[in-house]
Amino acid sequence: MSAAAIEIPLFPLNVVLFPGMVLPLHIFEPRYRQMITECSQTDKPFGIVLAQPGSVPMLEVPYTIGTMAEIRDLDRLEDGRFTLIALGTQRFRILSQHREKPYLSGFVEVYKDIEEPTEEVARYAKQAYALFSNYLELLLEAIDQHELQTALPEVPEDLSYFIAYFLDIVDEQKQQFLEMTSTLLRLQEEITILRREVPFVRQMLLNKAAEDDHSMLN
Repeated sequence: MSAAAIEIPLFPLNVVLFPGMVLPLHIFEPRYRQMITECSQTDKPFGIVLAQPGSVPMLEVPYTIGTMAEIRDLDRLEDGRFTLIALGTQRFRILSQHREKPYLSGFVEVYKDIEEPTEEVARYAKQAYALFSNYLELLLEAIDQHELQTALPEVPEDLSYFIAYFLDIVDEQKQQFLEMTSTLLRLQEEITILRREVPFVRQMLLNKAAEDDHSMLN
């Protein structure tokens, strides 16, 4: 096992968390109440991992790549439940796992992207930034909002995580983005999706506007 490996609690969920992103959590199961209590007392992160399809409750099988999460805005309710914000920090790979406690734990090592040509990554990041900005504007228009509350990240790797987190794609595809070790490849694949999704959402809005006009005329 790697000398840099550390042991952390693992939290299998039906969601993929990316570094830099936040996830509101409502903790009600006793095993995870214990996990959050221990993490809070020791100021220790826990790992959020996507549970594989077909996993048995209480014996969930996680994908091997996940994201460490720090606890923010922890609030203990009167009945012992918790609400909190999980802040994704860095990705990890599970080296081994065990169930010595009521919850799953594992030894993990940090999982990073490879070094790539800066100029080429920046070029694709610029394309992804523009497409995703357009995508968000259309989605906001669809729900009658007109201003994005959060600025898009400028750093290409961070931007690629942000886009992957918010794209309307299945969890398994988000997991594939999480497991990629190339910012360039992640951005390229996101651009492909956005080039398909932006015209689709735009057409959907045009159809909705046409339907609304027709209803007003009648």
